[in-house]
Amino acid sequence: MDRNVMTRPLLLAAGLWATASASAQAGADPARDPAKTEVWVPVPAAVATPPGRAPSDAIVLFDGKDVSAWESEQGGRVPWLIADGALTVVPGSKGIRTRQRFCDVQLHVEWRTPLETRGFEGQDRGNSGIFLQELYELQVLDSYNNPTYANGQAGSIYKQALPLVNASRAPGQWQAYDILWKAPRFSQGGGLISPARITVLHNGVLVQDDTVLAGRTEYIGAPSYAPHACAPIYLQEHDSRVSYRNIWVREL
Repeated sequence: MDRNVMTRPLLLAAGLWATASASAQAGADPARDPAKTEVWVPVPAAVATPPGRAPSDAIVLFDGKDVSAWESEQGGRVPWLIADGALTVVPGSKGIRTRQRFCDVQLHVEWRTPLETRGFEGQDRGNSGIFLQELYELQVLDSYNNPTYANGQAGSIYKQALPLVNASRAPGQWQAYDILWKAPRFSQGGGLISPARITVLHNGVLVQDDTVLAGRTEYIGAPSYAPHACAPIYLQEHDSRVSYRNIWVREL
């Protein structure tokens, strides 16, 4: 008989013994116990994510029909047009804000700028904005082949932070923002403990990466902070028939 065939059982037995010995040593040494690094509680809550719909733990702010979560910025009913599952700005009617106040959130908003662009350019083309806590603006603008100042185009934190890229679709097409917002923190005396931070995906593309804000949005002058509490989400009316749909938020 081939000696190699004869020695195979011996080698196998030796290998099994070595494995058993190593396992015994690992079990004898608490520092090498894999269970020491396993975390079982708390168990993360289950969240259903049906395709094309808001997560099961989200607050639906607009589902295509119901605007009860909103009011005019002056109080009272929403003055915008509701049709075909969209909420469309009526120029000259003022902006709208949520009735509920928010701090840290995950926010999903879909928006569309007007198809007709003739005679409009720069900041006059499809202009609106999403304000976190009513003070900090993520710009909404038709930035498809539409030159303007970079910190005022779609995906910018208006007058503060340029988007990493221009992910804009053509006018008349639906677009989406997915936003992670961390509210600023203030001391009891009103001092700034930590500034606001924002991450934004525009049509699935990262355009703001944990951006630190220097303060509230200002059209003229430098941004700065003043102490405030949780506040509504605000959609701006800026003389353009921008439409919104499928808006939901998760409190973080």
